[in-house]
Amino acid sequence: MLKTVSLIVPFYNEQSAITIFADKIIPVLEKIPEIGWKIVCIDDGSSDATLAQLLDLSQRDPRFRILELSRNFGKEAALTAGLDAADSDAVVIIDADLQDPPEVIFQMVKAWREGAEVVLGRRVDRSTDSTLKRKTAAWFYELHSKISHIQIPENVGDFRLMDRCVVDALKRLPERQRFMKGLFAWVGFRTVTVDYARLPRSAGTTKFSGFSLWNFALEGFTSFSTIPIRLWTYLGTMGALCALVYGLFIIIRTILWGNPVPGYASLFAAITLFSSVQIISIGMLGEYIGRIYMETKQRPIYVLRKTYN
Repeated sequence: MLKTVSLIVPFYNEQSAITIFADKIIPVLEKIPEIGWKIVCIDDGSSDATLAQLLDLSQRDPRFRILELSRNFGKEAALTAGLDAADSDAVVIIDADLQDPPEVIFQMVKAWREGAEVVLGRRVDRSTDSTLKRKTAAWFYELHSKISHIQIPENVGDFRLMDRCVVDALKRLPERQRFMKGLFAWVGFRTVTVDYARLPRSAGTTKFSGFSLWNFALEGFTSFSTIPIRLWTYLGTMGALCALVYGLFIIIRTILWGNPVPGYASLFAAITLFSSVQIISIGMLGEYIGRIYMETKQRPIYVLRKTYN
């Protein structure tokens, strides 16, 4: 029986990359034997000609199915929309910029046929990324593995193959604030890893700024660990102990040498320090309360404006 695999590709203002993507991906897919391919392209509220070019592509090739979201919901929501729409035996997630080489899909399909339910693409060479991006990514993976019981594989992005059973498990997860790398790791299943070298972007520029990457990392920490908020309990306890010791010191000093006029510098430093700690801890509390607030609204993760082909 012919197996089917859906390629899930999110697009956001990628008009310059669409033709290159199609010209590169179609020959690769057609060389994989005994697989029927569907290509699910999600337009995540693009403001350029991305949607028009995708529609033209779908008219020329019926394997392309286009999902148009009503606005820009973000990559995590776009991936969720693609997973919801995919009805194949397996899915492969890949970015339109082709930094993840399509040829790796050969190895992924081979591992899947041999029994793997998840096949991860691991970037062993990230020389096309800036030094700062490589370093911060390494710090994120290391810190996340220490504070969370869910271990996210290092240097593994969204590029992966997942069996139908994995997709069905992901679709049962109800949260609205989604950190997909964590959800992929949370569901588990039999996993195999294939290595590859990351390529330069085929066209266009990245849509992730430094600030958005920081927010993305914060989403990852707060989605799968309560350690950040528990940390302030430990700091508060340490601060209380230090204050107790300092209070005893003041009492003993007063008994022995009297009560000198307290210095402005020490008072200012103490107030500033503890006020800053309180503000940071309130901010961390706000991160978790905000997530609770968003989840209780029960809004859909995305809104689908129209499906083409």
